[in-house]
Amino acid sequence: KYSKILPRSPYLYNTLSSYHSTKLNSFSIILTFSLFLFPSTVFICSFMVAAPIFGYLGDRFNRKVILSGGIFFWSIVTLSSSFISKENYWLFVLSRGLVGIGESSYSSISPTIIGDLFTNNSRTTMLSIFYLAIPLGSGLGYILGYTAKKAAGDWHWALRVSPVLGITVGTLILLFVPEPKRGSVDQMGGRIKANTSWLCDMKALAKNRSYVFSSLASAAVSFATGAFGLWIPMYLARAQVVQKTPEACTKASCSNTNSLIFGAITCVTGLLGVVIGAATTRLCRQKTERADPLVCAVSMLGSAIFICLIFVVAKKSIIGAYVCIFIGETLLFLNWAITADILMFVIIPTRRATAVAIQSFTSHLLGDAGSPYLIGLISEALQKNYTMSALWRFLSLGYALMLCPFIIILGGMFFLATALFFLDDREKAEKQ
Repeated sequence: KYSKILPRSPYLYNTLSSYHSTKLNSFSIILTFSLFLFPSTVFICSFMVAAPIFGYLGDRFNRKVILSGGIFFWSIVTLSSSFISKENYWLFVLSRGLVGIGESSYSSISPTIIGDLFTNNSRTTMLSIFYLAIPLGSGLGYILGYTAKKAAGDWHWALRVSPVLGITVGTLILLFVPEPKRGSVDQMGGRIKANTSWLCDMKALAKNRSYVFSSLASAAVSFATGAFGLWIPMYLARAQVVQKTPEACTKASCSNTNSLIFGAITCVTGLLGVVIGAATTRLCRQKTERADPLVCAVSMLGSAIFICLIFVVAKKSIIGAYVCIFIGETLLFLNWAITADILMFVIIPTRRATAVAIQSFTSHLLGDAGSPYLIGLISEALQKNYTMSALWRFLSLGYALMLCPFIIILGGMFFLATALFFLDDREKAEKQ
């Protein structure tokens, strides 16, 4: 029963099984503990907590030193975690939390350095190149990790490749990346007001309607991607069982190609989405000054249509479902770089690191920190009385995942609201 609602983790599965053999027979208690046990949840939670701290530091101190320090920190922690034995699972979970702290440093600060080096269309292009690293890095991570594991015959070596690359890049940043003055490309000579207090910054961000609505829209994207990453491969596997393509899986850990194919599609669509989004925005800016939020809104509303079609065609055609996933994710990922660019337009330079950090915090808190578990709980509740039916197991997960397109539509509406206030908020930022 655990495998129906929780991600497939041998350590976690064995831990829960041992709890089940004792007097703690309440699944709700075990599920509550599992939310803290699973490494990705710990990573996201630590990332959320640390992001506002690094945002505050990034607006007031040398950014490239903080950036490099964060990269060195998570690289060392990742390398160290590869030597942890399975008997010390809790230590491995702790290391995932420390990696989240390190990663929150550069994810909060990096866009602000780019924002102070470029402006207008050139900034959009450079932010797009920066955000290309998300799908590209994810794809390379799978490839390099799998290659290292296969060559060494030990999965621990998959955690020993990226630290070498991280330390190398961190050193290059420290030595060669300039530390631009905040607002140097936005105002003549970079003359801007001194930093205000953190409380004052938070009040200003809360009153910035474009920032608030675009952050909520970003959370909608995070909600969908978090749920899809965990459940879509399983949904397609259940669709194949309904089509009688493979045999139903009854083991704690099943291997199939759906995860690999879905991961490859996500990487490719991430690359395409960022490139198409940047090019489309540059073209639309020639027609309207509200191009940034409008492109995001249209792409999200279009994405919702194709994501709905996934659950219509999956029962009959897996290939058709993959086509819908490809188009839907491409449209969904169009707004990655554009959302960051919107923030640069409507937030003054001395608040941008804090704004990026709070936006990341909000996106994870309302998005992928809870969406996989919410979908699992809904699916479990729907199939409670029909656990032996392969068809109902497939349908119940599909019904639960149908929540995602509605959240995406809500995100599209938030971007439309952003478009209403975008010009006013941009003008206020320019005056300040």
